[in-house]
Amino acid sequence: MEEKSFVTGQFLLAMPGIGDARFERSVIAMCMHDQDGALGIGLGRIVPRLGFHDLLEQCDIEPGVAPNAPVHLGGPVDPSRGFILHSLDWSGQESVDVAGRWAMSPTIDILKAIAAGRGPSRWVAALGYAGWSAGQLDGELSRHGWFVTEGDEALLFDLDAEHRWASAYQGAGIDPRLLTADYGTA
Repeated sequence: MEEKSFVTGQFLLAMPGIGDARFERSVIAMCMHDQDGALGIGLGRIVPRLGFHDLLEQCDIEPGVAPNAPVHLGGPVDPSRGFILHSLDWSGQESVDVAGRWAMSPTIDILKAIAAGRGPSRWVAALGYAGWSAGQLDGELSRHGWFVTEGDEALLFDLDAEHRWASAYQGAGIDPRLLTADYGTA
């Protein structure tokens, strides 16, 4: 019996010519992937004119000591739903450990903790997510479109959105300038 290869805790990088403008130059932190489907948070683009303080104020939370960090466009699914990807030094209500590499928290308690200075030491905020039904991502991974790379914490926490895609490819030993959207068959 063939063993499935799941990509929880890794990054999906969009290949040139992925065929969906919503995912061009995407970097998706894969938070869940199993036989029932997959969920990832996009970190390749930020939401224009929306900072973390704006997000807190929309939730009636005083920004407190929280930096006014950018908010990422997590994906096309449910863009009004927020997620924080963060270091493992904080855990709260409904936090999900992602392969021992980082955690994902989708609830307001983490927003309050960050504003009060009691949150995780490292974090990124996103609205929306990318989701796949059972077997859908597995099919996409077998065709041209996505490249999988290790879930590097530096890629997640230390780079800004505009540099993540190229840096992720470079970290995998690939010069992204040499990638092309054209491909053929032999």
